[in-house]
Amino acid sequence: MKNRKRGFSLVELLIVLAVIAALIATITPVALNAIRKSKATQVAQNLKTLASAIENAAYVNGVFSSDNNAGKIRNALDESPIELKDLGRDINVKEYAVYYGGAKGSYTAVVAFVGEADIALVDDTLAQATETSSFNAATLVGTTTPTTLVDPDFAGTSGNVIYYRISFDVY
Repeated sequence: MKNRKRGFSLVELLIVLAVIAALIATITPVALNAIRKSKATQVAQNLKTLASAIENAAYVNGVFSSDNNAGKIRNALDESPIELKDLGRDINVKEYAVYYGGAKGSYTAVVAFVGEADIALVDDTLAQATETSSFNAATLVGTTTPTTLVDPDFAGTSGNVIYYRISFDVY
């Protein structure tokens, strides 16, 4: 009989560590890509949701026709102008803003996102999404003073902005 101690040799431990390191190196890029794609899909979904919500609010609740709220979309519950928090839940108000304007029933709305997202991946989900470094809501909406639905904590328009623009008619 051999008089061998129980346990692993140094070579065996190094081989196991090398195999584990190779597996981690293989899986890490896949996991990071999945995280990037997940964030881009979330941004695209939120842009589309907010755009649909502002359009639906205009259809269902209507717009003010007189006084200082003329042209603004109403909140049917309390007859006040609609706010960003009325359009969607679980939307990070520091990253999203909605701008809209129009006349005679034709409206244009722009939903903007300021944050980290890959525009190519966002574009895969929402083809009309656009990225710009010189965001100007008035130009995109087509009016000098668009109505803004922006939370006071909104990060602003510094840096690149991903935006989604829609036009709709309210009868």
